[in-house]
Amino acid sequence: MLVNKVVAKFQNGTLMKGQTSDFLPNKKSFHLELIDGRIVNINIEHLKAVFFVKDFKGDKQYKDDYKDIIPGGGKKIRVKFTDGEVLVGYTQGYAPNRTGFFLVPGDRQSNNERVFVIISVIEKVEFL
Repeated sequence: MLVNKVVAKFQNGTLMKGQTSDFLPNKKSFHLELIDGRIVNINIEHLKAVFFVKDFKGDKQYKDDYKDIIPGGGKKIRVKFTDGEVLVGYTQGYAPNRTGFFLVPGDRQSNNERVFVIISVIEKVEFL
């Protein structure tokens, strides 16, 4: 069973860090085992995005470059969230009628390996 390190970012700005083995893009919820060992059920409709990360520390000072080309990554896209945050990366699965889609950051040095973006909290999508 594949276990992913994730940071669940909620629409209200709160974060939960942990690992999951049952996240699927077409499911309405998934289980997150928090760093302290508690297991919580996460409802997708309350989220802004799910960040699949390399590690939980990250680097708040790091500024993503977004200049890398990701072979096989799909179309390059810029996503602006309703809270003003912007992500740039590649996607093969953007469809406005879905719950969300995966984005692979356009910066290989990013702590994010991929991000599941929730469509309902997007202000603007731009193909680059």
